[in-house]
Amino acid sequence: MLKSCKYCNRIHDTKHDCGKKPQRKKQGNDKDKFRSTKVWQNKREEIRQRDKYLCQVCIRKLYDTHTQYTYDDLEVHHAIPLEQDFDKRLDNDNLITICERHHEMAERGEIPKDEILKIIAEQERIIYPPTL
Repeated sequence: MLKSCKYCNRIHDTKHDCGKKPQRKKQGNDKDKFRSTKVWQNKREEIRQRDKYLCQVCIRKLYDTHTQYTYDDLEVHHAIPLEQDFDKRLDNDNLITICERHHEMAERGEIPKDEILKIIAEQERIIYPPTL
């Protein structure tokens, strides 16, 4: 059946794809959906508070730090990525506040995962000291 196309203003078969019709956005993966949840937003804020709103790499003067007290462009990094272990997405011992620059370095592997996990463990001990 021929019909006027509202996307290209031509007449063609209704089953014909003229290429002008907008494509539907694909459904995001679990990772994308997770980052927009209230649960993640609350956890991200909790980790920032735990880390005193400071980059935990900069404050330790590691990996070519320019400013020790970096509190701009902060992000919460998953030491063990969501793709690797989605179950650890909200674990305090997997999350750390770092600046955008150090986050990119950590993602590229320039800051070893073991180093990140060690810093996280230090932060967790400060907040939750061992009981006697």
